[in-house]
Amino acid sequence: MKKFIKISVLVLILAIFVITIVYLYRKSQVKPVVFQTEKPFITNITKKTVATGSVIPRKEIEIKPQVSGIVEEVFVQAGKNVKQGDILARVRIIPDLINLNNAEARLERAKIAFDDAKINDDRQEKLFSQGVISAVEHQQALVNFKNAKQEVDAAEANLELIREGVNKKSGKTTNTLIRSTIEGMILDIPIKAGNSVIETNNFNAGTTIATIADVGDMIFQGKVDETEVGKIKPGMDLLLTIGAIENDTFHAILKYISPKGVLENGAVQFEIKADVSLKTDQFIRAGYSANADIVLDHRNNVLAIKEAVLLFQGDSAYVEVETSPQKFEKKYIKTGLSDGINIQILSGLTAKDNIKIQQMNTSSAAK
Repeated sequence: MKKFIKISVLVLILAIFVITIVYLYRKSQVKPVVFQTEKPFITNITKKTVATGSVIPRKEIEIKPQVSGIVEEVFVQAGKNVKQGDILARVRIIPDLINLNNAEARLERAKIAFDDAKINDDRQEKLFSQGVISAVEHQQALVNFKNAKQEVDAAEANLELIREGVNKKSGKTTNTLIRSTIEGMILDIPIKAGNSVIETNNFNAGTTIATIADVGDMIFQGKVDETEVGKIKPGMDLLLTIGAIENDTFHAILKYISPKGVLENGAVQFEIKADVSLKTDQFIRAGYSANADIVLDHRNNVLAIKEAVLLFQGDSAYVEVETSPQKFEKKYIKTGLSDGINIQILSGLTAKDNIKIQQMNTSSAAK
């Protein structure tokens, strides 16, 4: 019995050993690589470059007051369409104390001069009627009286303008009522009733009352890298993709390329501008970010292959064509336009050829 148990154990150990040897042998065997193939195909190839930027109105202006003061009332809000001359806000003038004091002093001097001229004119009128003075002296006194009266009127109007911004003679309040200078949509109103505003002058740009633009006339403004700017020219078509507007594209025509580049993040960028073609009743908000695909070249219905199967030897390009099942040979080809994924075949291949799809670990085959 003991002898039987020993023999059984030995047989079991031997069986395990044999199974292990067989398993390790099979595992060490290299499985043959089966390469996948694909055929050339007919497609359209478009070579393009991408410019990043935004869509903005062609004409956007800032409305600024001609007088300094306090905003009494705002009559419009952002998003409203206005016409040229529409009132946007009213400003209550806070007169400058020095100018106010000078205007009041000027009026007082004018009144004093007027009273003196009136007395003198009355006296000269009486003397002239008695024949004591000549007509020339009488005329001079009359002229002085009229000039004095005119100065009083001018001083009163000047004081009124400084205090109220209103000239009663004209009947208009052009300085205190802020009006739109163009027709368009109000994009922004950065002020509120009660805010102080500063007039525009030679030393100060002034406070912006409103920003107005024609949103029906939009342009794309973006930048192109220096490596691509030499390939584009005015008149080229652009295809705009706006991130905020899904499933829709917009056409544009390149109109401007900056003659001077700007260094940004280590690369020289050139500004471009393009006219955006909007559909009827289509609205794009100003400032939307957009990408513009600029078509550099295009080929229709050409024989092509994927660039991933292309190999190089020196300056020559080739692919590996299947001659028999899993047997391949080099075939040099001439290529044309590429879009980065597909490349045009000018010669060397036909639509019936089977091309080996290169594996990630076969980069040495290109040597």
